Amino acid sequence: MTYSTVPRALQFLRSNPLEVTLRRHSIRQYTPSNFYSNRELEQYASREAKRLTLRQLVFFGRSLNADKILKSANYVRTELPVRISHRLRDLQALPYVVVTQEGVDKVYELYWLAFEKFRQYPEITTLAENQKFCEFLQKLLDIHATVIPNLSLGLSLSSKFLSPDRLDSFMRRMLVSRISRRVLAEHHVALTRSFTSQQGQESDEPHVGIIYTGLNVKHSVERCTSLLRSRPPEVEHMGKIDSWPEVITDGHLDAQFPYIREHLEYIVFELLKNAMHATILKHYGKGPLPAIRVTVVAGENDIGLRISDQGGGLFSGGNTIENSNDLCSFSHVRNASRLEDQRIVALRTATEEGIRATVEEQVTRWKNPSSQLEKGKPLTATIEVSASLPRIGIGLPMSKIFATYFGGSLELVSLDGWGTDVYLRLPKLGTNLEDIEL
Repeated sequence: MTYSTVPRALQFLRSNPLEVTLRRHSIRQYTPSNFYSNRELEQYASREAKRLTLRQLVFFGRSLNADKILKSANYVRTELPVRISHRLRDLQALPYVVVTQEGVDKVYELYWLAFEKFRQYPEITTLAENQKFCEFLQKLLDIHATVIPNLSLGLSLSSKFLSPDRLDSFMRRMLVSRISRRVLAEHHVALTRSFTSQQGQESDEPHVGIIYTGLNVKHSVERCTSLLRSRPPEVEHMGKIDSWPEVITDGHLDAQFPYIREHLEYIVFELLKNAMHATILKHYGKGPLPAIRVTVVAGENDIGLRISDQGGGLFSGGNTIENSNDLCSFSHVRNASRLEDQRIVALRTATEEGIRATVEEQVTRWKNPSSQLEKGKPLTATIEVSASLPRIGIGLPMSKIFATYFGGSLELVSLDGWGTDVYLRLPKLGTNLEDIEL
């Protein structure tokens, strides 16, 4: 049995010199024999991930000092290879025809090389070493931006070789684990930046690392609404329209809770984007567009959002899905749109640039090439953007995974012929462990 991705990996490295430094020491070990059996991999995969809660991340990140920064760095250094090893074992358990599929083989290569680099990374003992470690983490985060579209592409093309349950279970484990690793890496980088700058808070809302300790839900909804309504009024396959639907927010408008703002706003952004699209398709040319209503409720233990539209529901307009959960499926048996030519082409395009699953990333891509966002600068509600991009079917599945990562939920209720109600629930106490499947 030969492993066809070795020459492909070498070709990739020749065309990407920036990655040679990260990979040159581990490419020699990337052989057919250790694809299925590797002593180091087995040792790491036998360990359990040390799952954390939001509260633990916040408490540890307060009152930072050098010892805490180094402790955080070494936790990330030793924890990430364990989490990667579990997913490598998942990949090795797939049928060989699947793991060598376009996209999937690329992910396996990236994971193996990252595992080797983390496994060999020495203990971090000084702040200067930690700074180099943060640069290493950021480079890996950038390289691994291609994981989501490659996984989606590869699993869609491999759908006929896996049962729907097995495919969706595998995809969920891969994406949840990816989120968990990015959270740990980005949180440590943010803590380091905060400690190094000694400039206190960097925004109007208090935060520790990437966690906003008093995240205002209404402000996040309004920010997402403003960004979406700032787009030129144009819809894919329909051309220009008069305007976007308005969004009305009601309920507990002063609700605040500790959460990762990037996660909340990605979910709200995607749900509002879908609601606007459905509303326009249903009411185009029939007079004023009905408003989308967002209701915020602060419960004792949870924050709840209901997003209601009048877009006709999920099962109207020739939609072939049998239930709302099928919209998040990567199997063509449950969601036939996974194998549509336009979606496959869009995914192949996305594998070149990568997908980080953030609001800022989407808005950046909407903008004209001559006015790209500068990296790290905040978005405004007065941006100029280009026409809508092809829909690749990632937003809703990622939103559900973000929602459930710390024990929340995302449910869609269709009122066919009228519209859809989406119910988002997020825990507000920060005591739930990460929802990682080992």
